[in-house]
Amino acid sequence: MQVRLRRLFRAANPPTAVPASGDARDGWGRHFRLMMQHTGLIIMAFVLLCGGVAAFAYHHSMQPTELKIAVGPPNSDDARIIQAFAAQFARDRLNTRLNVTVVPGGPLEAANALDKGQADLAVVRRDVAMPKNGQAIAILRKNVVAFIVPSAPDPAKGAKGKSAGKSAAKIKPVEKIEQFVGRRIGIVGRSPRNLDLLKAILHQYNINPDKVVMLGSDDLGKPNAPDRVSVIQFDPSNVAQSIRDSAVDVIMSVGPVGSKITADAISAATRGKEPPTFLAISAAEAIAERNPVYESSEIKAGAFGGSPPRPEESVDTIEVQYFIVARKLLSEQVAADLTKNLLASRQAIAAEIPAAAKIEKPDTDKDASVPVHPGAAAYLDGELKSFFDRYNDWIYLGLMVVSFLGSGFAGLLSYNKADDRVRRLRSLERLLEIAKAARTAETNQTLDELQDEIDAIQDEMIRAVEASTLDDTAIAAYSLSIDRAQTAISERRSALSGQAPRPLAAVAAL
Repeated sequence: MQVRLRRLFRAANPPTAVPASGDARDGWGRHFRLMMQHTGLIIMAFVLLCGGVAAFAYHHSMQPTELKIAVGPPNSDDARIIQAFAAQFARDRLNTRLNVTVVPGGPLEAANALDKGQADLAVVRRDVAMPKNGQAIAILRKNVVAFIVPSAPDPAKGAKGKSAGKSAAKIKPVEKIEQFVGRRIGIVGRSPRNLDLLKAILHQYNINPDKVVMLGSDDLGKPNAPDRVSVIQFDPSNVAQSIRDSAVDVIMSVGPVGSKITADAISAATRGKEPPTFLAISAAEAIAERNPVYESSEIKAGAFGGSPPRPEESVDTIEVQYFIVARKLLSEQVAADLTKNLLASRQAIAAEIPAAAKIEKPDTDKDASVPVHPGAAAYLDGELKSFFDRYNDWIYLGLMVVSFLGSGFAGLLSYNKADDRVRRLRSLERLLEIAKAARTAETNQTLDELQDEIDAIQDEMIRAVEASTLDDTAIAAYSLSIDRAQTAISERRSALSGQAPRPLAAVAAL
């Protein structure tokens, strides 16, 4: 039946009056028209979807970013400072949080953890290992080298400790680094990197690093080799006692100005009324030039306090820096937020751990020895992009997409309305043709087929009325045409059966 109706419909409509189409297009058109009947629901669903996506994005952006940081060794000042920052970030509910992993291997293991992707951040020492995948966020601290010559003991009290075979009074104090050969140097701390630092300094003063020999506990009572630089490393937890027992000529302390390690070393080197002497590293700039892992620096007069001030005059020295570094792939915004939070929180932490106040901004110059993370550099240089600057391209692209979709949707609506008008005109024309065909129909079967077509047009009309896509004029035209066609069918049935035609109910109520 449907096939016959389609054939009748096509026969009644010349091809020149019908736009190129096919069954597939007719099917698509029907689906599209059904979709257009629910345009309001579609728009509402789209708006709700966009709102949900925006709400999810906002909620996600408000969640703090957790960063894993590797620091060590356990119970070190660095570990305590980083743990204090982690606690402060959590208390202040900042947008970055620190998940602290304390590694026993210290800066070297922390650097390896960053390179292996096991950490987002790491605390590293410049002369130990800089991760290939790391860029600086902040300078955690600067360790300066202090060469301290102990003052002569008070003659009234006499010399204490072992003299290594000679009376302290008969040994001329060291006055410069070139005189280290044949003397005993005590390094505070057992890090092998401090020994490497000493060798780098001696090399600059034409003292072969191979002449440096390490002393064991059994060697403390023996005289120093005249052609060697004897070195002993102290446990920083008991500096004063170690210095007294080892009879060193020079103490080498590597730590921040004002650190407990250096303060203990200075206290142990003060044996009488006179303060200890501080040796200058006059070739500090040349050493830093030769060894980029070090920086030339200066210990200001009176930096260690005391009266008279210690040192009495500023002395040139070498410093080695500890950095908080981040992996290169860390987003610029997260790196900027982290830098901001570190610098903003340091004073609050300094009340508990004074060393936290020493955190500094890294050098943002492009030729800096340690590259700075672009996000940290943008924040420090005041070039941090605003929200619009960061997402300008995406916003522009989104507007273009919305504009394109809007234009396309408007075009489809226009096409649908035009298509509806064409279909309605065809339906009205077909109703007129049905009325004409009914008057000349030869059989009731033909009339039944024409009635089926009228019923189909009525069904389509009812759906259009329900979708509010028909105005009163169109409804009146349909009603009149349907009434005319059904009247013709009724009259022709009566004529074929030899009976008088029956009146038809009006459909104007549609």
